[in-house]
Amino acid sequence: MKKPEMILFDYGNTLLCEPDLDFLRAQRAVFRHVTANKYNMTPEQVTEFMLEIYYDKGHPRSLGFEMQEHQFLRFVYEYLCIDLDITYPEVERVFWTAATPGGIMPGVDKLLEYLEKSGIRTGVISNIGWSHDAMKERIDRLLPDNRFEFVITSGDYLYCKPHKRIFELALRKADLQPPDVWYCGDNVRIDIDGAGAAGLYPVWYENTHIINPWKQDKSRPLPEHEHIHINEWHELIPILEECE
Repeated sequence: MKKPEMILFDYGNTLLCEPDLDFLRAQRAVFRHVTANKYNMTPEQVTEFMLEIYYDKGHPRSLGFEMQEHQFLRFVYEYLCIDLDITYPEVERVFWTAATPGGIMPGVDKLLEYLEKSGIRTGVISNIGWSHDAMKERIDRLLPDNRFEFVITSGDYLYCKPHKRIFELALRKADLQPPDVWYCGDNVRIDIDGAGAAGLYPVWYENTHIINPWKQDKSRPLPEHEHIHINEWHELIPILEECE
């Protein structure tokens, strides 16, 4: 097997996790910035409305595209006639930080250190509505020694995985061909088969110890593409050392 020139990572439950995710806590943090509330909505009511929209079948994500989180938040608060004293990019940060401080997936910091020493380039592609700036801020806070060349969020670039265009965007940014790049993720359909269909070599990272609050499909489909399957990040290091 050929050693990759670059390894790209998914974000959620791959690089970082989101323990103790609490949208009501996030809503209460935003409510500290409310200056007008025409209908006297409570944080509980706004949270319920927000989740109703997010899981609606007409949400752009259900069509393969992404809505930026601050666009989504703006729609919610303006629809409910709630005024705030901060900008919506700032609302995005307040909401996400309060919802969950984030955490590191076990051993990923050691893997990134190994990749840096081995001269293997790294980057991130994530299906998420948060902006590049918000995500990079979080990644840099939790993984301060990372050397990611770029962070691509579907919220900034319209397309969601498994669409090939978001993988192709990363390849163009890296100036590499698909066979030169591996992609690591935890979702079989979106990450593993999506990357495989785009010509990248997939690494299925299946950590069963960390709860994924976003996982709705409880089934365990198997990838359709050739791949590496690991449960812990340290397992990838000897595999890379055996590559030509």
